[in-house]
Amino acid sequence: MVFLLDRYQALITAGELKPDPEQAAAALRLGALATALEATPKRGSVLWRALGRLPDPPRGVYLWGGVGRGKSMLMDLFFNNVDIRRKRRVHFHEFMLEVHARLAEERKKEAGDPVVRVATDMVGEARLLAFDEMVVNNTADAAILSRLFTAMWARGLTVVATSNRPPDDLYKDGLNRALFMPFIALLGEKCEVIGLNGPIDYRRDRMGQMHLWMVPNGAPTTAAMAAAFFRLTDYPPEDRANVPAEDITVTGGTRTLHVPKSLKGVAVFSFKRLCGEARGAADYLAIARRFHTVMIVGIPKLGPENRNEAARFVTLIDALYEHHVKLIAAADAAPEALYERGDGAFEFERTVSRLNEMQSDAYLAMGHGAG
Repeated sequence: MVFLLDRYQALITAGELKPDPEQAAAALRLGALATALEATPKRGSVLWRALGRLPDPPRGVYLWGGVGRGKSMLMDLFFNNVDIRRKRRVHFHEFMLEVHARLAEERKKEAGDPVVRVATDMVGEARLLAFDEMVVNNTADAAILSRLFTAMWARGLTVVATSNRPPDDLYKDGLNRALFMPFIALLGEKCEVIGLNGPIDYRRDRMGQMHLWMVPNGAPTTAAMAAAFFRLTDYPPEDRANVPAEDITVTGGTRTLHVPKSLKGVAVFSFKRLCGEARGAADYLAIARRFHTVMIVGIPKLGPENRNEAARFVTLIDALYEHHVKLIAAADAAPEALYERGDGAFEFERTVSRLNEMQSDAYLAMGHGAG
């Protein structure tokens, strides 16, 4: 129970974090949960069989609070240090895409309730689900959540989740929200709700010290972009060759998008990868939903000669803007000079306005998510 709090205190001692009573209390609770999970009898063990029933799973934790309050950092500490075999960390949106794909397959079979079969399979694969950024913003997810998680919790699931919203605000003003209310009640029963709502926005504090739009492209800007990534993610620069990559599911679940650098909700892409290849709104929405911060390197001057790339860039910025994603970019020109003249320049003016707004304090203070 103490180990996780010790690791949190070590980060403060090292100067990587500032003392924060709310974070410390959350670290203490997550440490207790890690201890409880590790003490739960393993499936099929002598003690598990001696109980004669499925042991009650430890009560989970729902961490919510504004952007930059340290929710992901605490999740990292918890998930990386809890010593159990069947655990999984996944972005909530990706999880729900997988659920719908599994349900589609199960509905082709004739026997039993497909929701129960999916729940049983998923808990068999992981008794701890750690969700990044729980948010419910579509009717299909809302309709299935109560039944799905009722079945999963009954089969021994423990949930740890982070969110920008308290449980009562999930799917707020959504269509047929009454059908979703049992899930909110279950969430409060199965998870301890902990708010991180102190005055310090650590991510904004860090980003406020950075240049968010860097010009021109070149070695100095590349070095500055790398330094920004290491600062935002606390990743050791000396291990830069091993920054993790990720493949995210594109809406619809039929294909994936490779993210060359992905860590703690921060993604790094080249302009060529994002806008020089045949991509569409579904790709950019997947990125916007998955990452709170996107870094783009190598943005060139735009014009009629590369109008396809410019059109994709406009669609990308629209998706990032609408989901309040923070943008750090390296470009050959400032936003106003990016697409100065020629056919398409007038249409690009809205994107220029958005790019400038995305560097403002008001935008940086917004929580990640649509609306």
